[in-house]
Amino acid sequence: MSDEEFDLAAPELTPDDFLILPEDRFTTGNVALVTGAASGIGQATAVVLAANGLAVVGTDMDEEGLAETAAIAEDCDVPGRFTHVVGNLTDDDDIERIVAAAADEGELRYLANIAGLQHIAPIPEFPPERYDLLHDVMLRAPFMLAKYTMPHIRATDDGVGAIGNMSSIHGQYATKDKAAYITMKHGLTGLTRSIAAEGEGTLRGFSVSAGYVLTPLMVDQIEDTARERGISEREVVEDVMLGQARTKTMMAPVDVANLFAFGFSGFGRHLNGADLLWDGGYVHTYE
Repeated sequence: MSDEEFDLAAPELTPDDFLILPEDRFTTGNVALVTGAASGIGQATAVVLAANGLAVVGTDMDEEGLAETAAIAEDCDVPGRFTHVVGNLTDDDDIERIVAAAADEGELRYLANIAGLQHIAPIPEFPPERYDLLHDVMLRAPFMLAKYTMPHIRATDDGVGAIGNMSSIHGQYATKDKAAYITMKHGLTGLTRSIAAEGEGTLRGFSVSAGYVLTPLMVDQIEDTARERGISEREVVEDVMLGQARTKTMMAPVDVANLFAFGFSGFGRHLNGADLLWDGGYVHTYE
């Protein structure tokens, strides 16, 4: 297969792919706030949580993408509901407004911190402004979102809820040219544990660490890595990204979305301060 024929498109979301769980708290009276909901993992997570019956509030800077998410949820005939609020996660006032908008939709019990971005460059050449942007979106914003969400969870009748943070295999180890991304994902581990430490057992914190997932962010990374290393996009996927894996396929966004649904449910009640490593054998079978 030539690079021209190499398909890097994520599969379409369909109800057959959704993990649907029996969970009393998954009702339209309870709210899940999802960041990065205009595309990729955030979009899939928003739809899967709405498919489980929750009232989902998605946020992103991309209003057209959020409208697409709403259309997908409608096409999938989800029993929950999806609404959205456009916002900028680098703006503290916007973050507070986003959380308040989510709380207006019902009892805010769940937060999925998924929004992210990437920049590929060696440390000596890494632009400081890009480092700052990755920090603000991927570490500071989750902290601030947790800050404003935790009081709402505690104010529910039983104080039960969870904050799930999108980590990565790069929260477990490091590869070259991704120093800012790796730093933020390692930082999320500390935030996740801190939420659990302060959650008194009912307000849980957990993270999800996936291998390579076929998202718009990943497609851009494939292109950047191919250019950086002087190899084809196919070689990036098969040799660089999947070369170390034992499962030789890339994950789909819905695979990760289902993990957030599990983590938020009662089936995940012992997942607290820990990480769901769903990596196809990258981390613990290193050669």
